[in-house]
Amino acid sequence: FIRKEEIHFIREDLTMKVGEERAYLIRHRYRQPLQKGKLIMKKEGLYITFEEKQRGITAGQFASWYDGDELIGSGVINE
Repeated sequence: FIRKEEIHFIREDLTMKVGEERAYLIRHRYRQPLQKGKLIMKKEGLYITFEEKQRGITAGQFASWYDGDELIGSGVINE
C-alpha cells in the first residue's frame, strides 16, 4: 500500500483516478526483475497486487511501475 501523498506519476496524463485499476510491470527492490502486477487506486492510496507471491516487501522501500521500459510512476511503500 502506498499513501496518496507518496504516489508520484512521471506524466500527469497517466495519473490514476479513484476506482481505476491498471496492469503494469512492477519492481519493489533495486535491480529486481520486473514482476507482473496490478495497481488499484482507492481513496486512501494505491494498492499493489502481484501475479506471483512476493517476498521481503518492507515499509520504506520504493515501488516503481513500468509500461515496457517506460517508467510510469513510483511511491514509498507504507505497509
